[in-house]
Amino acid sequence: MLARLLSHDLPRSRWLALALLAIVLGLALAPFVFPGSKALGVAAKVLVFILLVASYDLLLGYTGIVSFAHTMFFGIGAYGVAIASSRIGPGWPALALGLLAALLLSLALSLLIGLFSLRVKAIFFAMITLAVAAAFQTLASQLSEISGGEDGLTFKNPRWLSPSFEPFDAPLMGVAIDGRIVAYYLLFGVVAVLFLALLRIVNSPFGRVLQAIRENDFRAEAIGFRTVVYRSLSNVLAALFATVAGALLALWLRYTGPDTTLSFEIMLDILLIVVIGGMGTLYGAVLGAVLFMLAQNYLQDLLKWGGAAFEGIPVLGQLISPDRWLLWLGVLFVLAVYHFPSGVVGRLRALARG
Repeated sequence: MLARLLSHDLPRSRWLALALLAIVLGLALAPFVFPGSKALGVAAKVLVFILLVASYDLLLGYTGIVSFAHTMFFGIGAYGVAIASSRIGPGWPALALGLLAALLLSLALSLLIGLFSLRVKAIFFAMITLAVAAAFQTLASQLSEISGGEDGLTFKNPRWLSPSFEPFDAPLMGVAIDGRIVAYYLLFGVVAVLFLALLRIVNSPFGRVLQAIRENDFRAEAIGFRTVVYRSLSNVLAALFATVAGALLALWLRYTGPDTTLSFEIMLDILLIVVIGGMGTLYGAVLGAVLFMLAQNYLQDLLKWGGAAFEGIPVLGQLISPDRWLLWLGVLFVLAVYHFPSGVVGRLRALARG
């Protein structure tokens, strides 16, 4: 049953399976096991990035396409929900309409980019997508009447997802259930279903063709597969999944702006997570997103504790300082890439093979 649910793409490593099980249980029980708004916010962002990075892995890891426009589709999903909810008002119809409009726009743009750009060489396609993403970010910043400009858009969720919604009079397992927890489990359910759908896609005959194109596109073309069609479909599917991830982030934050979804820094984060977790595995998106979000959100707190312990030591006290957290984050990523060239998932599977 589990093998069918995972499309027979099993972890193939005991340690990887245990890590994935711990992550799933941790995310499923996060509101009860990790109390506090910060911990719940980190868990929600982990869920969003699992879906976002897994969708990008479909492009990079399985098809061999380097695209810098992924955050554009991420932003389209967020802005679609935000614009519809702020114009129509809070409610499920506004969310559905905003998501549908965002999906249609992402479908059209990804198909256009795929058909006109995937015929060129990889580096030129990457530059084209970078230019398109930068143009879209500029539009979102300047069209203030529609997008809110640099300030972004703040909106209200449906009543069931608002913090003031409290379905139970008494706490459940010591936790007061409110709309934020309902919204969190909505994110958890959607991400779980779509991640399993991505597993099904990459393990289908369509996914096998994508991997053949990644390995040798000339050979795949010679066999009879129209590589442009398959690459375009991969681009469209990845864009649609990224759009849903953006809508989920906006739903959680009740806000969207250029810096939260469209910035190039987010694109770099996605690339880092894919490389650290392991390209072409999808499971790498899970491990990579957890490691990256934990480091990004708690490394500074850890350095505060370390800085207090080494206070007074001239050089070491300055190095282990909360202000140097970006430096240490970079060092950790360099070490991770050096010691895990095939990603954490690839390393664990190699160890399992002996």
